[in-house]
Amino acid sequence: MWCFMILCELGEFEEFAEALFGQLSVEINEEREISHLADKAKDDLSFKIKFDDLEKISKEIFPILKKKVEEFIGIKISDNLRMEFPELIELKKLKGEKVFSDEKSKEYVRELFEAVANEDQQIIAKLMQKDTAKYLVYSTYAIQYISKISTTYGDYLDSVIYLNRFVLSRYPLIILYKQGEPYEVKFSSVNSGYLGAVKMTVLEEMIHSLQEKIQQLNKNAAIQVNLINEELAKIILELDNQIVNSLSEYLQLQAVPDDFPFAKKANLFFFLNPDHFLIEQIGPDVMTFTHVEIDPKISEAIPQLLDIYKRWLNPIQQHHAAFTIMEGMAGFAIENILKTDNDFQSYLHTFMGTNFSSYQVRKSIGKEFTKIIYERLGKNAFRQLIDTPPNTRELKEPQLYLNRINL
Repeated sequence: MWCFMILCELGEFEEFAEALFGQLSVEINEEREISHLADKAKDDLSFKIKFDDLEKISKEIFPILKKKVEEFIGIKISDNLRMEFPELIELKKLKGEKVFSDEKSKEYVRELFEAVANEDQQIIAKLMQKDTAKYLVYSTYAIQYISKISTTYGDYLDSVIYLNRFVLSRYPLIILYKQGEPYEVKFSSVNSGYLGAVKMTVLEEMIHSLQEKIQQLNKNAAIQVNLINEELAKIILELDNQIVNSLSEYLQLQAVPDDFPFAKKANLFFFLNPDHFLIEQIGPDVMTFTHVEIDPKISEAIPQLLDIYKRWLNPIQQHHAAFTIMEGMAGFAIENILKTDNDFQSYLHTFMGTNFSSYQVRKSIGKEFTKIIYERLGKNAFRQLIDTPPNTRELKEPQLYLNRINL
C-alpha cells in the first residue's frame, strides 16, 4: 500500500511538472523561435554583415559608462565590478540565485531552477515529492522569472553584471534579417540600436551595483516573505481533506477530482497566498496598509491565516519599496545619461518601435520619486536615497520623505 501511495503521488507530481512547463510554453517557444531565426539570419548574412561580439562591445563601453555614471550620480563604482555573458541555460540557473530564501531552502531553489533550465520534468516531480511546501512557494518564482528571460537583457548580483548573450547577440541579426535586403544599407541603424541596447543594459546594472544597501534590505525582506509563504504552504498541506473541499467550494475554486489531493491543496495555497489573495482583494493599496481583515469563514477553516497575513505586510512593503526605488533610480539615471546618445535613440526606434519622448513619459513611481528628490538635492539625491531609502507610503507621498530627511 505504501509503495502504491508513493507511485500515485509521484504520478500527480509529474502532472504538475508538466503543467509548470505548460505555463512556460510561451517563453520556451519564443526561445526556440529566437534560436531558429538567428540561425537562419546568420546563414543569410554571414558573407555580407557581421555584428561585433557582445563581450567586445561591452568591454569597450564599460569604462566610458562608468565615468558617466560616477559623474551623474556622484558615487564611485567599485573597481571589483565585472561582467559575465551567460547563455540561456546558465542565465536561467542564475535566476535561481536571485530568489532570496533562507539557507535551508537555498539548495532546493538551485536544484529547482536547474531542473527548469534543463526542462527536466522527472527531477521537478521528485523535488515536489521531496518538499512539497517549498515547491509551492518557489515554483512561482521559476515561472515568473524564467517567463521573462527573452525580454531580459541583463542582471546584477554580487559585484557581477550579467549580460544576456542569448538575446543580445541574436536580436540584431533577427531584426536586420526581418528588414530584408539590402542588408548593407540597413546595417548601420540596426548596429547602432544594438550598441544602444548594450549601453542601456550595462548602465542600468552599474547603477544597481551602487545600491548594495538597498539590495540587502530587499534581500532580507524577500527572505521573510518566502519564509511566511512556506509556513502557509505547510499549514494548507496539513489540512484535512474535508476542510480543503469545503473551503475550496466556498471560495469557488476550480473543481478538482478527489484522486488529486495535492492539486486541491495547491489550488488553495495559490489562492490564499498573500501575494495573490490580499493584492487581489485589496489592490496595490495593500502596500501602504497597516491592518488587514479576512472573511470569518476562512479564518474558521485556517485560524493561523490572519496572523500570517499581518506578519506578511511589513516585509512585503519593505521589499516593494526597495525594488521600486532601485528600479526608479536606474530608470531616472538612464533617461538622463543617455538622452542625447544616438545609439540609445536608435535602440528605442529599431528595437522598441518608439522614441525618446514616448520613453520619457512612461509612468514609474520610483522614477518620478527619484526625479523629485533629485530636483531638491541634485546628485546628492542618490547617496541620500541609498543611505535612507523611502518606505511605500513615502513613495506615494514624496513630501513625507522630504519631511523625514528635514527638507
